[in-house]
Amino acid sequence: MEEARTVYERVVREVSKVIVGKEEELRLVLAALIAGGHVLLEGVPGVAKTTMAKAVASALNLKFKRIQFTPDLLPADVLGTMVYRDGEFVFKEGPIFTNILLVDEINRASPKTQSALLEAMQERQVTVWGNIYRLPEPFMVLATMNPVETEGVYPLSEAQVDRFLAKIVLGYPTRDEAVEILDRLRHIEEWPIEPVASASDIMRAREEVWKVHVDRNLKYYMVDLVEATRRHSSVKLGGSPRAAISMMLLARALALIEGLDYVTADHVKRAARPALLHRIVLKPEARISGMSPEHIVDEVLDRVPPP
Repeated sequence: MEEARTVYERVVREVSKVIVGKEEELRLVLAALIAGGHVLLEGVPGVAKTTMAKAVASALNLKFKRIQFTPDLLPADVLGTMVYRDGEFVFKEGPIFTNILLVDEINRASPKTQSALLEAMQERQVTVWGNIYRLPEPFMVLATMNPVETEGVYPLSEAQVDRFLAKIVLGYPTRDEAVEILDRLRHIEEWPIEPVASASDIMRAREEVWKVHVDRNLKYYMVDLVEATRRHSSVKLGGSPRAAISMMLLARALALIEGLDYVTADHVKRAARPALLHRIVLKPEARISGMSPEHIVDEVLDRVPPP
């Protein structure tokens, strides 16, 4: 537990050289990586979504690749394809064969290309021409999405969205943080990130996360939170059992990077928002009235008492 906390602190110190603020968001990204999940980063352009992903990969000394999703992108551009060489077909790996894959503007690609990620995200493998190719470990998809643009985009299917362990919303910096960004701009552009951990540290942490104790009453609390989203009058589709699983894994990882071997109700509350936000589908009348998934999660957390 102490080793995981130490690694986390080293990584945060390095990432903080180029990321100002965003402490909780960074903590959730690292927790999702330790939990073996994928993250959907939502935010307007210019709030450091790409920089955060690249900084985390650099600090952990992980292979990092970026794909800019566009309407004309094909599945083969992501997964790879077979090429004819020296009298035989051989597999040419696509950019998905990496540790951290940044999928920039995931909703700009067609549903056919979006679905190319499904097998990789769930099974940690890709199938090309009937052959199965395993992805390296650790493997994580960090997908960004612009919430304000509606033209030229393809909404993500529920099956695609549900593959993400967490959805993290990156907002604008505070006034003081914005000034600090301006002060440190030259230093940030020089990219001072040094590797302070490795893939083996992440894989060890993934083993340790299962040793973090979750009290049975807290498990009931997580299930009650998920069921409350399904019973809400403004919700068409609430959280599934996978939402409860994501909440538990994220809460365990949050406890681990704090050096604890047990989960508290506070960890569950902090994990609830990123685990539930993208899994709530509102009724049309609720959307028209200005309701949002954030409102639903806040109401659920207020209504369901913790143990």
